Amino acid sequence: MIGMIQSLIDFFESTGIYFFFEPGGWKYLVMIIISLILIYLAVFKKFEPYLLIPIGFAMLLVNIPNTGMFVETIKIVDGEEVATYSGLLGFLYYGVKLGIYPPLIFLGIGATTDFGPLIANPKSMLLGAAAQVGIFLTFIGAIILGFSGPESASIGIIGGADGPTSILLSSRLAPHLIGAISLAAYSYMALVPMIQPPIIKLLTTKKERAIKMEQLREVRQTEKIFFPIIVSVVCMTLIPSSAPIIGMLMLGNLIKESKVVPNLTKTAGESLLYIITILLGLSIGATTMGTSFLRLETLMIIALGLFAFSVATASGVIGGKIMCKLTHGKVNPMIGAAGVSAVPMAARVVHIEGQKVDQENYLLMHAMGPNVAGVIGSAIAAGLFLMFFV
Repeated sequence: MIGMIQSLIDFFESTGIYFFFEPGGWKYLVMIIISLILIYLAVFKKFEPYLLIPIGFAMLLVNIPNTGMFVETIKIVDGEEVATYSGLLGFLYYGVKLGIYPPLIFLGIGATTDFGPLIANPKSMLLGAAAQVGIFLTFIGAIILGFSGPESASIGIIGGADGPTSILLSSRLAPHLIGAISLAAYSYMALVPMIQPPIIKLLTTKKERAIKMEQLREVRQTEKIFFPIIVSVVCMTLIPSSAPIIGMLMLGNLIKESKVVPNLTKTAGESLLYIITILLGLSIGATTMGTSFLRLETLMIIALGLFAFSVATASGVIGGKIMCKLTHGKVNPMIGAAGVSAVPMAARVVHIEGQKVDQENYLLMHAMGPNVAGVIGSAIAAGLFLMFFV
């Protein structure tokens, strides 16, 4: 009888339920609840479902104790701490740690992106640059709050509203913060339709939002082919550390615009992109274990991320207002808000806000110029941080 009772006790202590009652066990429960909320938002509210579903489910898996899905082991090698990973999600995480997944995501993004609006209106590159102000102001703010330089750079890049870039930069500069930074970046990308409109309305008048822009010129195919080559040479020559992102983005776009490898275009823009998205989402979710995720600095990162994204939107709109003034009212200042990298969500928000004032005001293609410029801008910003801190 005693042996049976002891066996039952041993069985109970080997279950995940036992660990919930251990000191700090409540953190696992909180993270499980958060994971269920993310899955709910992805499935029922359609907030970034392609990423939030794998992120949320991986978060669920690693916060059920004793699953062994993600095991981090710290070893001392030559006096330095070296982290190794095991378990299914641990092995998948090496794709993030080694900087493999984010550039491959950009390869797929490049294969699905039309840079035509940017080529047709090159000055929209300035609006993409203006929106990057949020990154650098947040970088300064994070340093003031006590984060290190590499940590501050990883937090600031959230303002670019570019998930893969945030992941790549934090994996190189602040891998211990990658869970919080990735979650904040993708959450704010999903919340673009909620965050941007109030800022746009605050900084623009109804008259400005009603401005109609001239139809963009038709871009020749040769221009589209040479564009990724020229951007690659210029950006990577000036900032070599931007090569993983810019190089893969432009390679994907060259594959698309060459029109001679349709199967590669389809594979990069569909199959490969979705496969890497699953692996990336699982890897991010794996880093959100309750014991390491639920800390004060996580809340600070989430707050700084919101600040970064809000400032990026505001600085883009202000840049748009300046351009509107210089062109004597030919530029709708709202398109500056699309200077963040959330493609094409930010451009759609601008278009919708314009149609609320005038249903015949079509701003989508005009907003796509700053929008794709923002992708390049955030990649350059990440390259600058890598140049300084690696």
